[in-house]
Amino acid sequence: MENLWFQSALWIGLALIAALLSIRIKISVALVEIVIGALAGNSLGLFTTDWINYLAGVGAILLTFLAGAEIDPAVIRKHFWSSTTIGAVGFFAPYFGVLAFTHYLCDWPWPQAQIAGIALSTTSVAVVYAVMVETGFNRTEMGKIILAACFINDIGTVLALGIVFANYNMWLVLFMVVTALAMWLLPRFVPWYFAKVGSRISEPETKFILLVLFFLGGLGNMAKSEAVLPAYLVGMVLAPFFLKERVLAQRIRVIAFTLLTPFYFLKAGSLVKFETVISALGLIALLLGVKMLTKFIGIWPLTKAFRFERKEGMYTTLMMCTGLTFGSISALFGLTNGIIDQDQYTILVTAVIGSAVVPTLIAQKFFQPEYKTLEEENHV
Repeated sequence: MENLWFQSALWIGLALIAALLSIRIKISVALVEIVIGALAGNSLGLFTTDWINYLAGVGAILLTFLAGAEIDPAVIRKHFWSSTTIGAVGFFAPYFGVLAFTHYLCDWPWPQAQIAGIALSTTSVAVVYAVMVETGFNRTEMGKIILAACFINDIGTVLALGIVFANYNMWLVLFMVVTALAMWLLPRFVPWYFAKVGSRISEPETKFILLVLFFLGGLGNMAKSEAVLPAYLVGMVLAPFFLKERVLAQRIRVIAFTLLTPFYFLKAGSLVKFETVISALGLIALLLGVKMLTKFIGIWPLTKAFRFERKEGMYTTLMMCTGLTFGSISALFGLTNGIIDQDQYTILVTAVIGSAVVPTLIAQKFFQPEYKTLEEENHV
């Protein structure tokens, strides 16, 4: 019988090592957790179980919700064309680029090439948000523009996956209707409910948010969709409220970053198998290169057109090159439904994880902009 406490100690111990290393080398803890997870998966035999997968899934949901809750509607309205255009191009450029590369140069059949294009079209809300929270960049106007562009990018990815491979049935209709209804009702109900229950040690506010996210996630699962999509949308519509209730947002963030997101990022790293990576290293590097090149070709000129400063433009482009949550989900969707095989899945997941690490490291080390938070700007 497996000892759950020793397993828990191992995973949390790895998370603690990652936290200490991230402080020492001044790199986002999310990226360090991915690397630590890969090393542990190959040297210590780190493996996932149902309960680890569950905690990692909850971590992804909460992280995605918090990222959506950081999207300031005022900033979106002010920078509507920049965030929307960058996000849309951030999806279409790598989608068609990877699709063409895998189909015409790698001879992957059309459905497999479509999975590859979708998996590598993403930008990682989880990684971008985690990095921005650590640096404080999430509280800047530029940070919120990037998060908004990430949202548009990933909406394109989810829609593509749904349109190309959707199961059109009543569950999908119900999921769409209930999600839309929740997005309409929650901004009206949540302020009233939270004012009634107040801030208490039993955390009725946080429990209500979790109830909504889990219920919509369950409907999404029945509809063959993903729980992170409604989490992002709910966070987005509740953003005006959570931008005012910073203490409540901080409490949810503490729960997520202390206990849940380490399982998500460590698990993502543990999926990398070094023997497969070594045998297909050239193809993985090419796929990562195609993704980053097409993103640069599409987004970098737009940052100049919208008059971003050089560092801001490069930082934005590199952040839009990241990928993890939706990329892994898309690859797993292809494997689960028999569209791609195990080797193709490993290649795509490794390229996706590489896109979480490589552009983020470059952005943080060489192009981190100097900034003032919105609060500091308002006091000037």
